[in-house]
Amino acid sequence: MPLQLPPEKQKIPQNRYTVSCYSLCITFLMSKTEFLYSANSSLVIGFHGCDKSICDSVISGNTMLKASTNTHDWLGSGFYFWQNNYERAMDFATNPPNRSKKIRIPSVLGAVLDLNNCLDLTDKKWIDLVKESYKSFRESTVLFGKEMPTNKNPPGDPYSMDRVIRELDCAVIENIHKITGDTESFDSIRGIFIEGKALYDGAGFFEKTNIQICIRNPNCIKGFFHPRQKVIWP
Repeated sequence: MPLQLPPEKQKIPQNRYTVSCYSLCITFLMSKTEFLYSANSSLVIGFHGCDKSICDSVISGNTMLKASTNTHDWLGSGFYFWQNNYERAMDFATNPPNRSKKIRIPSVLGAVLDLNNCLDLTDKKWIDLVKESYKSFRESTVLFGKEMPTNKNPPGDPYSMDRVIRELDCAVIENIHKITGDTESFDSIRGIFIEGKALYDGAGFFEKTNIQICIRNPNCIKGFFHPRQKVIWP
């Protein structure tokens, strides 16, 4: 049975903000096609760069990894992992972008993840939803006389092309959860990010390209582990 808008969202919108929210909900519902190939049904491996003390404490069960709730988080609030990328996680722990973050012994925490209902930004229909969310968010920001957030560089690296403080992207993603949450919540978000310098002149490949996963639903984290090294076999 096709999804339908709740009765309160079927009313005629009264202003630009409700029109924009209404449009976003329509886009979301239209993206719920009858095809069978959108669910992320398999488990994936993720890696999180952190201090060894945190890694050991989480794996031993003494504490739970803390969700990130910064206003500049690239994929919104949640638990962050690099998909199948141990080296990138270790590089993050060794060279944290926030120099005030104290990592005494760089380490990597492994996790088994079930993305479940994923806002997958490698999928066109969800990319289109993000585009509509930006329009909705821009309309509401203007309507209420607020200043639009931006993606920007930290003061110590003003000329970077990466713009790692992504307050705009974070707000756009969170706007999706705010408007569509009563229809269907996303358990996770996944995105591909192009970072760093080109590998060579004219290259379309970049040195820090990576896939990030943000887990919103902690039940999607099936377990933590210490990454192990390959052994010679046979």
